[in-house]
Amino acid sequence: MKKKTSMLLAAAGLAVSAGIAQAQTPLTTTRIVSGLVRPIGVFHAPGDYSRVFIIEKQGRIRILKNGVLLPTPFLDIDSIIVGGTSVSSEQGLLGLAFHPDYATNGKFYVNYTAVAGSGDTVVAEYTVSANPDIANTTGTTLLTFDQPQPNHNGGWIAFGPKDGLLYIGAGDGGGSNDTGTGHTAATGNAQDITDNLLGKMLRIDVNRDDFPADATKNYGIPPTNPFVGIAGDDEIWSFGLRNPWRNAFDRVTGDLYIADVGQGAWEEVNFQAHASGSGRNYGWRCMEGFACTGLTGCTCNDTALTMPVHAYSHSEGCSITGGEVYRGCAIPDLDGTYFFADYCDTTIWSFRVVGGSVTQLTDRTAELAPGGGLDIASITSFGADAYGEVYICDQNGGEGFKIIPAVAPADDCNENGKNDACDILDGTSLDANANGIPDECDCPADFNGDGFVNGDDYDAFASLFDIADPGADLNNDGFVNGDDYDFFASHFDVGC
Repeated sequence: MKKKTSMLLAAAGLAVSAGIAQAQTPLTTTRIVSGLVRPIGVFHAPGDYSRVFIIEKQGRIRILKNGVLLPTPFLDIDSIIVGGTSVSSEQGLLGLAFHPDYATNGKFYVNYTAVAGSGDTVVAEYTVSANPDIANTTGTTLLTFDQPQPNHNGGWIAFGPKDGLLYIGAGDGGGSNDTGTGHTAATGNAQDITDNLLGKMLRIDVNRDDFPADATKNYGIPPTNPFVGIAGDDEIWSFGLRNPWRNAFDRVTGDLYIADVGQGAWEEVNFQAHASGSGRNYGWRCMEGFACTGLTGCTCNDTALTMPVHAYSHSEGCSITGGEVYRGCAIPDLDGTYFFADYCDTTIWSFRVVGGSVTQLTDRTAELAPGGGLDIASITSFGADAYGEVYICDQNGGEGFKIIPAVAPADDCNENGKNDACDILDGTSLDANANGIPDECDCPADFNGDGFVNGDDYDAFASLFDIADPGADLNNDGFVNGDDYDFFASHFDVGC
């Protein structure tokens, strides 16, 4: 992926210093879907470049396939969902994640508030049917935990791009001041790590079952979780969160962005670099943003707490909607840029994290207005497709939008002297290397263009390399030699 980024930046003629692009492509958005019912998430399956999956909060997953919304839901579990039919409710179908090996095992995971248990959180595993656009309707519960009130459910789930483990964002149980309803009032739920999964970021292994005698716990505990073997719930990865509403992994670096909804004064973005370790305490309920609340449970400004990388006051909004890190092909100077929004004011911002600090904080609201009588409001989520292009969900409008260049660029994504369709403005599949097969923009390791990086790509490359076919000249120097092999191997090792 770094190779792709550097080539695209060079092709775009951008000056780069200290990782910060000195030029900015003008942006806009285009509406890619309408007629949805309370959409709150856009997702993709690994290696699937023709479809995105959209959550409707009431309990349905819809498929947008090659720009067309399929009439039949991929999954409909409305009958077991509580709260999803109300626009104002924080309950419903809240999260979706595809197994890293989805292409071979067909497994995916959802997070929802259940009718059974009066709104308790359930994380369940489902599988795709013989029809790739329809899922089987019977799932297996992996994990469930009590939700004492109907708000602050969290609900985000995602697989870590570096470890293949499932992360689960859980709110503090609802109400104000994290009173510890149903648990420990002295500390609040978010600071209680003894027997309490609320107000936490959890991490589990879906590929094994460490609790064979418990039908409601069908997962494993990663041995590197911070509280394994010591005091604390083994599932906890980090704690001190109020309501992590929409979090995101950077698919390239593995860094984690956690957007935590504040109470009365501050909204915040927390950042965990991939290599920075676990067990972080993000400070709620003794801190809200950088401010002290006066509440017990932890000590304000304690050096043991992890401060946000960014916070904004309620003079600028009232409820943060966490976003997505741009890793697409269409706008190379945005590579590594994080987008997020405020639900109340519908403001959209972006920034980069460089050396642990926020740079290039930009208000994108006016720039991303779609025009043509359309507007983006009630922003509940951002998402990304397999290419890394970024989408925005408008819940009350029932629409999905895509961030695109304001002017269609003439790209040369594979530096072959021909302009390729890497702008993907119309939602159609790419043919970035002009071989007649839709593929990821400039992904040399996907040599056969089937959307996956595996042994088939190695065989396809080796067959051409052995006969010195020009198609194996991956570095475009006019020769087929060991440099091309090293180029392919370096991309194959990282999956692109």
